Amino acid sequence: MADWVEPAVRQGRTSFMNDPKVRSIVLQVVALVLVIVLGWMFIDNAKENLAAQKIATGFGFLENTAGFGISQTLISYSETSTYGRAFAVGILNTLLVAVIGIFFATIIGFLVGIGRLSKNFVIRLISTCYVELLRNLPPLFQILFWYLAVLSAMPNPRQSISIFGEAYISNRGIVVPRPLFGEGTGLVLWTFGFAVLATVLIGAWGRQRREETGRGFPTLWIGLGLIIGLPLIAMIVTGFPITFEKPELKGFNFAGGMRVVPEFVALTVGLATYTAAFIAENVRAGITSVSHGQTEAANSLGLRSGYTMRLVVIPQAMRVIIPPLTSQYLNLTKNSSLAVAIGYPDLVAVFAGTTLNQTGQAIEIIAITMGVYLVISIITSVIMNAYNKRVALVER
Repeated sequence: MADWVEPAVRQGRTSFMNDPKVRSIVLQVVALVLVIVLGWMFIDNAKENLAAQKIATGFGFLENTAGFGISQTLISYSETSTYGRAFAVGILNTLLVAVIGIFFATIIGFLVGIGRLSKNFVIRLISTCYVELLRNLPPLFQILFWYLAVLSAMPNPRQSISIFGEAYISNRGIVVPRPLFGEGTGLVLWTFGFAVLATVLIGAWGRQRREETGRGFPTLWIGLGLIIGLPLIAMIVTGFPITFEKPELKGFNFAGGMRVVPEFVALTVGLATYTAAFIAENVRAGITSVSHGQTEAANSLGLRSGYTMRLVVIPQAMRVIIPPLTSQYLNLTKNSSLAVAIGYPDLVAVFAGTTLNQTGQAIEIIAITMGVYLVISIITSVIMNAYNKRVALVER
């Protein structure tokens, strides 16, 4: 009896260790223990070093006075503001570059991507040269090119380039009229918001109507009419509460108006054009993934090439375009940290640069900065994944 029991026990132990689920759990537990031990060692070592250098830990430094100025702020800020306020300014400046850069990169990328497949030789050649040139140059080089070779070479304010006498371009940036909001502006803004919401709802209804009946609906023109017409009516009713302060040349610079600093222009243009080259290739790959029979079927129904591309090809190509498009949006947002090279006050320059140097709170500041970029990336991914799920082809 004992002779049979011992081999059976050994066989049970062997099969237990060879079980993939058991090995997976064991390896995960070991890895978790190693991470905890390494993390504890890192924290303990950091506490000892900070104590030796007499550096206080915590986030109380955010309430201290910053004592430095920032060239571009979307919210009120002065040298007497706190480090927390400077942190908020840096986040808003980073988001401003990211949102505007993504907007223009998407438009340029789609146009260039479609242009690469154009039957016109000149358009196809220009699009190909654009992609091959900008895609293979470092983004920092392109940002420096726009900042040093283009914007810094602009004339001084006295010889600035005038745009219809309303805006001016010089080596100190772009000066445009500044909006002034009077009484009744709230009604105009609420009307504009309602017009945008109505346009979105009408667009959704128009798409559903086209899918069910095959008949189109002039969503674009109705949307433009609502977005322009309703706020205009509200402006007339409230006596035009929104006015504009025009910039005027006084001495060696402009007074009044609103100035867009050249660092912002160089960074946004450089990142948008660079990222657009990659988006163009994603668009081209998505379009070529659609069967040519779809185009032939649309042509046989009498659709013109523009309608075929917009209503037949692009909707099917989006399932291939969106996943890599998300990565390009994330890359553009993270590449905005290159702003430190030209002095644009983004999150890295203001918070992980000047604030860190003045306070010495390296661990807290780096952790906060990492957390901000992580949150921005996660939010972008969630939005794009939701959109990807919405436009995905559903098989019947």
